[in-house]
Formats: sequence, structure tokens, C-alpha cells
Amino acid sequence: MISVAAIRMQQFGVQFYQASLTANDIDKLVRFEVLSYGEKNQGVRGTKKRAAPPSKVNWDLLERRIGASEKAYQRQIIRKKIDELVQYYEQCRQARDLPSIPGAVIISCDESLRFEPSEEGSSVGMLKVPEREGILRAIDGQHRLLALHADIERFEGEAFTVPAVIFDRLPEDHVVQMFVTINAKHTRLNASHLVSLSGRQLYRDESLAAAHDIVRALNDREDSPLYDEIKLLGVGRGRVAQAPLAQELKKLFASDAFGAGRKGDAFREESKKFFVNYLKQVAQVFNAAWNGRKYSIKSAAALRAFVRVAPEVVKRLDQEHADRTDFRAIGRVIAPWGRRIGDLRFETEGAWKRSGTTVDSLAKELRLALQYPEGATV
Repeated sequence: MISVAAIRMQQFGVQFYQASLTANDIDKLVRFEVLSYGEKNQGVRGTKKRAAPPSKVNWDLLERRIGASEKAYQRQIIRKKIDELVQYYEQCRQARDLPSIPGAVIISCDESLRFEPSEEGSSVGMLKVPEREGILRAIDGQHRLLALHADIERFEGEAFTVPAVIFDRLPEDHVVQMFVTINAKHTRLNASHLVSLSGRQLYRDESLAAAHDIVRALNDREDSPLYDEIKLLGVGRGRVAQAPLAQELKKLFASDAFGAGRKGDAFREESKKFFVNYLKQVAQVFNAAWNGRKYSIKSAAALRAFVRVAPEVVKRLDQEHADRTDFRAIGRVIAPWGRRIGDLRFETEGAWKRSGTTVDSLAKELRLALQYPEGATV
């Protein structure tokens, strides 16, 4: 156990502590982690191959300190922000006229804490923290603490303490709720990151969870036509944003568009396979547009329109008594799109722009082509 000076506080029945941690305490006890789906270099933003300006940070060592998992909640680490903080810490040390971390960081402890008041009934005393590496998790202030870790060698001989608000074994969903509350507004947590947290961690939304899993499958499965093309968590190489797709899917599941009761529940389980096969057939029907560079078929509006008409495709599969995930059956159902709509409809500087395409207008065209496959007069 280590002992740190602390004030015991209470709000709405929740007990926590305002404590003073040394730089070495922070370096040893805090673990750093980001929400990630296992892609390489997803923990740190700004690691492009282009020549980077000189940095005081040993990025090879620092990146090894940052864990990444689907159960974490923190955003990617922003390289530029760490560099700027380290430079600021250097300026503060040299000028000695300002503290570098005057505001409290917010931390959750994985194990039970013990508080010993200075006298009976006092809220001031010593907080006993288990001395185990990585026992503390940053809820707010991770960049400041990472910069401290990156600059720790220059703190030798300095009396340096960090104000910290420490929570004792907060439930995981409460930790995520606090993180989102703190960051969603003033630091502009991106919409795609919020989608991932909302679907699984922040609160259990079955419709959003199903949507989240489908988007993950479309991006992660090698047989998907959108493999590695979706910007999960709002970052990455892909051009397709996660949030609009997930929200469109959520609306369908929330409205029981694929059937209610057991039928709808069963489709949730097989929906990943359906949407991968469905978009594979869309990619075949509009092959030139899907693989061309001057088309908008992979824009958020187009993909949302394809998602929006998916219930009509499923309905026709049911009418044919076909398996909803059958690749060939899906192809037969949407084949009229090739004849009635065609690749040129998605040419960015052509029909797409001329007609002022919206999600609603494209979805209407797709529905009509399914309803009148031979081009009958409406």
C-alpha cells in the first residue's frame, strides 16, 4: 500500500477522494488504454509516414505503454497533443512561474481503497492505495498523464504532485457514463466513437448494439465489399463513416422492420451475414460504380439508402420462401436495379449531382425498381 494525502468527499451518496499523487505514483500506478478493434496503430493518431517535426517524446516506448481493447472507452491518443503538452511542461519547468498540471485528473481504482482520517469524523486524512502497477485508470486527463509519463525522466529531483479525484471501484458502465459526460461536448467526442460506446458500454441499446455489430462485420470481414473501408471510431483510412450507417440500421431494428417477436430476434442473429451478402450483391449489380473513383455509391447517402430498402429486399426473400441470408437469392431479388437504375446513376458529376440525390430520393428509386422490375408505368 502507498499512503497519499486526501480529502474524503461525498455527492448524492457516492464517495470519492481528492488526493495528491506524486509523478512517480502516476507513472507506476496508472494504466493507459484506448478503445480499439485490434487494428495496427489504432491507439495513436498522427503516425503518418510523412516526415514528422522533431519531438521530445520517445514514441516507440510510449506507444508500448498504451493498451488497446474493445472493452476500453478512451479515444485514440493524439500525438500532436502529447507533443504540445511535453513542450508546455518543459516551459513550466524552466520558467518556474506556472504549474503544468494545476487541475485534477479523474481516476478510477480497480481495487478497494482504505481511508484513515486524521482524527475521528474528519474528512481529511491518508488514503491507502494498493501498490500495484496499472491499478488506476484515467477517466479524464489521460493525455496530461501520458505527457507526464513521456517526460518523467526530466522530473528527477523535482517535488511534483498531481491533484487527482479518485473513485473506489466504480461500476464499468458508470465509468463510461462519466467519460462521455465529460468529453461529449467541450472536447467534441466524435459521433462514431459515441456509437460504439452506446451500443455496448454506455447503456444497453439492443437496436444500436445490433447495428454496431453489423457495421463491424462489414468493416472486419475480408469477404465484405466494405472491408477495411469504414472509419470505425471516426478514424482510419476508410472513406465510409460509421455513425450514419449505424444510426440508419438502428432505426430499422427499433421499428421491427425485419419482423417482430421471435422472427425479428432470429434476424438480429443472422443480420451480419445478410448485410455482408446484400452489399456484396449491390457491389456486383453496380460493379463499375462500386469499383470506380468518380462515383458516389459508397457515400453515406447512398449506403443509407441501400440500408433503408433492406426490409423490402427481406420481404421479397420471404415471399420466395428463400433463406434471408442466401447470397444467390438476394442477387435475384435486387437484379432489377441493374436494369432500371444502372451505374451511371451514381456518377458524382453526372446524375448524382444533377438530381440532387438524397437518402429519401434514392431509396424511393430503389423501391420502385423492386416493385416494377420490368419498368411498368406507375
